[in-house]
Amino acid sequence: MAKVKPGLPSLDVRSFPGPETIRRRALKNGLVVLARQNFSSPSVVISGFLRAGAIDDPVGQAGLADITASALMRGTPSRSFDQIYESIESIGASLGFGAGTSSTSFRGKALAEDLNVLLSILEDVLRYPSFPKDQVDRLRSEKLTGLTMRDQDTGSIAQLTFDELAYAGHPYRFPSDGYRETVGQLKAGGLRAFHRRYYGPRGTVVAVVGAVDAEAAIHAVESHLGSWSGGPRTPRPEIPSMAPPAETIRGRVRLDGKSQSDIVLGTPGPSRFDPAFLPAALGNNILGRFGLFGRIGDAVREDAGLAYYAYSSLAGGPGPGPWQVIAGVNPANAEQAIDLTLLELKRFVDEPVTPEELGDNQANFIGRLPLQLESNEGVAGALVNIERYGLGLDYYQQYPGLIAGITREEILEAARRFIDPDRLAIAIAGPEGAPA
Repeated sequence: MAKVKPGLPSLDVRSFPGPETIRRRALKNGLVVLARQNFSSPSVVISGFLRAGAIDDPVGQAGLADITASALMRGTPSRSFDQIYESIESIGASLGFGAGTSSTSFRGKALAEDLNVLLSILEDVLRYPSFPKDQVDRLRSEKLTGLTMRDQDTGSIAQLTFDELAYAGHPYRFPSDGYRETVGQLKAGGLRAFHRRYYGPRGTVVAVVGAVDAEAAIHAVESHLGSWSGGPRTPRPEIPSMAPPAETIRGRVRLDGKSQSDIVLGTPGPSRFDPAFLPAALGNNILGRFGLFGRIGDAVREDAGLAYYAYSSLAGGPGPGPWQVIAGVNPANAEQAIDLTLLELKRFVDEPVTPEELGDNQANFIGRLPLQLESNEGVAGALVNIERYGLGLDYYQQYPGLIAGITREEILEAARRFIDPDRLAIAIAGPEGAPA
């Protein structure tokens, strides 16, 4: 049983993924496979990622990693677009890809008896995408339509503006889906070149969870992807750290015809590798997540009635993802909402959270863990998380104790390290009514 302090949930961690039930194998080509069997349902889930993301986009080609991932299933030399989806649908399976800032992720699901069929399709689209011109042209048009809609959304534009302010000169300043002017120029040849350069087994992780023997699952992945070669020849450079702005900086984008303004304010935060991440995550829950969005929600939305929603977010990830507050407000209330948020941030870095806040949020973090791990999808995601961040196979068994051991002082130290209320990026997008 997990040993936690009185008043916190006591969990039987023997049912959680751990060294006894997780099988991990690094293949000769550098690909890592993790597997955990679960015969309580007849399905199997595959989940994974490879190190090809938006930070690899060449200058002037923002969105290339994103459209490359989206185009993988548009055709291969042996399967057309229609044949790929007919093969998946004929067995009642699913498979999809998506690119983020640092990686391209994939997830699929099928009956256990069809695991090899699903892996065969995964192998085909990962290793041999042909990027047919007609399909790439169609996909580019779809992406441009989505970007046109994004560029009229106040929340999206506030986030883009924040990223440009907070991450000036850093790869994180670019959106992973690019811009209309960059995506509009992307061609099939560029996708092929990106795939040749960045897609390969080194740094790729595949997790298999479900009604299949763990060793058999590893063997199945190896039979399909063990001969894969190519991709980056050298490790990716470390993602640069990012200091907060020298002083508070503001940006405002006017979007006429909107009834709402969106605010994003914050600063670069800890990476998932940083020892301060868990204290920061617990602190963030107190600041703007727990209950009706924590202290921020109470002060800005519930008590003052200044926002439709207001909450905080901590990204983590391989690099210095943002620690930010996001709010949707009446344009006339934007400055008041910002002022109240700054007061809450000052309180957050001036004094420790209360013992009651600490205990309630520790109980929340620990108590929701079984729900996160009750499905094959959740466990597969957990295995990928373990490998991505080097957490150790016993991480989820140790997790309740790790959370229970976080102190008020550690939360305050993390808050002070990353949040300076006088050195923030503040972005507003919406109609007139809240001048920056």
